[in-house]
Formats: sequence, structure tokens, C-alpha cells
Amino acid sequence: MRTTAPVGIAAAALWLPEKRDGADDAVAEQRVEEKVARDLGHPRLPVAEDVSAPEMAVLAAQRALRDGRVAAGDLTLVLHAWMHYQGHDLWSPAHYVAHQIGAHHSVPVGIQQICNGGAAALELAVARLSLHTGTGHALVTTADRFTGPGFDRWRSDYGAAYGDAATAVLLRHPARSGDPLLLRALHTAAAPHLEAMHRGDDPFARLPRENSPVVDMRRTKRAYLHDHGVAPFKKVNRDMIRCVVGGALRDAGLAADDPRIRFVLLPRLGRKTLEAAWVPTLRETVAARPVDWGADTGHLGTGDLPAGLYEVLRRSALGPGDIGLVLNAGAGFTWSCAVVEAPAPH
Repeated sequence: MRTTAPVGIAAAALWLPEKRDGADDAVAEQRVEEKVARDLGHPRLPVAEDVSAPEMAVLAAQRALRDGRVAAGDLTLVLHAWMHYQGHDLWSPAHYVAHQIGAHHSVPVGIQQICNGGAAALELAVARLSLHTGTGHALVTTADRFTGPGFDRWRSDYGAAYGDAATAVLLRHPARSGDPLLLRALHTAAAPHLEAMHRGDDPFARLPRENSPVVDMRRTKRAYLHDHGVAPFKKVNRDMIRCVVGGALRDAGLAADDPRIRFVLLPRLGRKTLEAAWVPTLRETVAARPVDWGADTGHLGTGDLPAGLYEVLRRSALGPGDIGLVLNAGAGFTWSCAVVEAPAPH
């Protein structure tokens, strides 16, 4: 997606609970194997005990609105993305977020695209804002809480451990002077045949978790890989990483060796997965160095890419005119790459 006019990232927020589940404790209590914990490389994961995912999203949203100095009543769109259960059955958490922050003139939209939901919400927000006359504001939130017994944050998946968190990104179209980041491009590609990796041999169930009392992506992936092998998935993953990075660079009018590109921010996956699959592919694709800023949180479900935007701002990682790439991927499978720039002063 090439933006038709500069889109400003007016603010980004990451809300984390105070409690942490340490990897050493998880190993000692036999909640995760020592080798698995070592391969993941996450010393601890954030755990939300007394706050739901939508409530976390509200806290992140309020912080982003405050930092961006935008009133909730000025929002035209609120998109909320999630991966795991939000606390009620037939109910819209997107409308809850809009209600709680006072965005009564907005259109709330819920996004369920598993781990790529935050990126998908950003892309849809930009597309919707491009149709708006005058200045428009959109808020994208994500939130997930990976609680037991239905989800095992250390063992429900291969190559990822899950932390509880919420994010919020405030977008403005067109951008204004003073917006700390510009969204230059956001390129997405998918391999829909890989949906079977999270379905495996399971029949379609009548009720949630009828096939398994705990979300078990390891089981469905084993079934899929038994039938199709590992090599085809590895190739698709490499090809799609190259595709979204190359597409985002083209959309932004950038060369792969442009010295203004300071880094490529990796998704918040396990260390071994990143080092084996992502880093080598990126080193062949773009000159900028890959960086991992997610070791202390683990995978945040739908929130990895928005949390990356927050980290870019928090770390002051880009000087005026500098550019960063922010990557994401999720079940389905879908991959995304955002190009962000710190605007040079006029």
C-alpha cells in the first residue's frame, strides 16, 4: 500500500502489566522445557492478572490520545484487533474501546487476523482515512491476555511465547508538522493455503476448544508438517519476507541499500526462529541491520507491529530524515512490512 498523502503517526503507546512470569521459574516448575526456554530467549513474559484485554486496550488508547493531543471526539475510526478471547461471547470489543474512551462519533471496527491483526488494522485505517475530506484521525488498538487454562503462554505454540499487553497507534491524515513519524508505506502479502497449519487434522468444532481443552498450535502444526513437510513452509516464509520488504521499499520509492534506512525491526518471536528464518533472509534482502527489541515481552499476539512503532518513538531510534522498516507476520499466513520515517524539520 502506497500512501496517497503523508500519514502521520501522531502517537503510539504500549501498555504492559506489572507482573512477570520468569522463564527460570517456568523451567523449575516444569511449565516449559529448558531447551525450549533457551531457544525462545525471553527471560520473562508480562502477565495481566486483574485486567481484561479490552480494558488494557482502553488504557493504551487513553495514553496515545494524551500523547498525541487529540480528543477522542475527533476520532472518525477506532479499529481494535485481537487474537485470543476478549471476555464476552457475542460482543464487540471495538465498540467497548470507543465507548470507554469517549469516541462517540467514530465508527468502531473489529479485526481478527490472528497475529497480523495490528498491521491489518493499520492498513485498513489508512485506506479509510484516505477517503476522508479534511483532517481525519483514526485509532488502532490491540490487546490480548493469554490466560490459562485455555491458553499456555509457554507451550501453546512453536517458536513463540506469549505476553499480555495492549497497544494503541494514533494516525492522522494528512500528516501535520510535529507528527513524530510518517507512515510511508505498508505492504502486505499472504499465503492462504497455510491456513491448514492452524487447523491440522481437527474437524470443525461446535464450540470453542471442543477439539482440545487448551489452545494447541503445536498439535495442528505437527499434523500439517507431517503431511506437507517443513521445507515448503520455510521456502514460503523466506519468499514472503522478501516480498513484503521489497514491496514496501518500492511503494516508498526506496532502494534496498538506501543509507537512510537505519534498521529492520523484527517481530517478537523466539530467538531461534528469528536467527534461523528471519535474519538470514533479511541480510540477503536489505542492507540495514535487523534488530530485536521484543525479548523482554515475548510475542504480543496482534500487537507486535504497533509495539514496534512505540519502541521506535521511545528509543528515539530515528533522526530527522531517517527511515525504519517494521516487520510482522501471523497465522493464515500473512506478512506485513511498514516503512516509517522521522520527518526532517522544515
